[in-house]
Amino acid sequence: MAKRYLVLEDGSVYEGTAFGGEHSGTGELVFNTGMTGYQESITDQSYNGEILMFTYPLIGNYGVNFDDNESVTPTTAGVVVHELARLASNWRNQMSLDEFLRQHDIPGISGLDTRAITKRIRARGTMKSVLVNSKKEAQSVLEQGMQVSPKNLVMESTTKNGYPNPNTGKRIVVVDFGLKHSILRELSKRKCNVVVLPATATAVQILNYKPDGVLLSNGPGDPKDVQGAATMIRTVERTVPLFGICLGHQLFALANGADTFKMKFGHRGFNHPVREIATNRIDFTAQNHGYAVDASSVANTDLLVTHEEINDDTIEGLRHKKYPAFSVQFHPDAAPGPHDSSHLFDEFLESITSYQRQKKIDIRG
Repeated sequence: MAKRYLVLEDGSVYEGTAFGGEHSGTGELVFNTGMTGYQESITDQSYNGEILMFTYPLIGNYGVNFDDNESVTPTTAGVVVHELARLASNWRNQMSLDEFLRQHDIPGISGLDTRAITKRIRARGTMKSVLVNSKKEAQSVLEQGMQVSPKNLVMESTTKNGYPNPNTGKRIVVVDFGLKHSILRELSKRKCNVVVLPATATAVQILNYKPDGVLLSNGPGDPKDVQGAATMIRTVERTVPLFGICLGHQLFALANGADTFKMKFGHRGFNHPVREIATNRIDFTAQNHGYAVDASSVANTDLLVTHEEINDDTIEGLRHKKYPAFSVQFHPDAAPGPHDSSHLFDEFLESITSYQRQKKIDIRG
């Protein structure tokens, strides 16, 4: 079996076995604590430009199927696992993880102690990293330093053209900053008539579709790099109900005067407990983010904190005090589970109904 090397910016080098694509991969090394859901994670555009490491020791055991993809073309920079399953056993399996990564030219490395490396990241913070195919390349990286080119990750991940996901219910415009298909699935379950627009969509372009509501999707990278979103959000939230998820939550916060910061190692997994402040309800949630809203910056805004992460008290939900607009940092669409918080899609639709009812009352005088 061919060798592959994981090089971290702190100078550490790990030797393992190559699988997947043949080329080198460069990006921030991040870890995911989920016991399942490797396919959904790898195809999640929020991992664009990141080397994804799984803490669960056996990955690939149930293979890959086309139904569980969260995007058509995954943009994860690389995959790190402790053990790659030799045999995929599941009735839905259509190809091995190795074959899937080779198909998309994503390099992988197996045979590493991923939990030990995770402890290193937790102590030192997220680090730049490179997957290379020889000791010579590894040595060259150490001598020359990490060369990670800055990218406009959202523009790589967003759709280039708008498209419909038709149904018979509420008209929803989804602004795609790196959309997971699971969001569309949840809206489809509720018969929403959806139009997906690119991240560059202006408020005028969005409102031309006469939407009943607007959803801001998840996506990769630093929310402060997303140009034009704040202006669009400030106009839209005054006009129709709005719901933000993950990156959409961070953009909603920035648009309303709050600030965001880069976390030491982020939240990535499917077991994060979140408390709804008003009710003390605890939901276990799916999360994937390296940035968060700065709690100290919310006080002088028109935003109300609605949810918080139990493990580290970071902000997990916001609501506007004047407009029917709210957001959450976690993924109520899950994929994979848990599905504790899927009711938030119902709350979004209920806010639309309530807003429309109030508008009719106001018009009638």
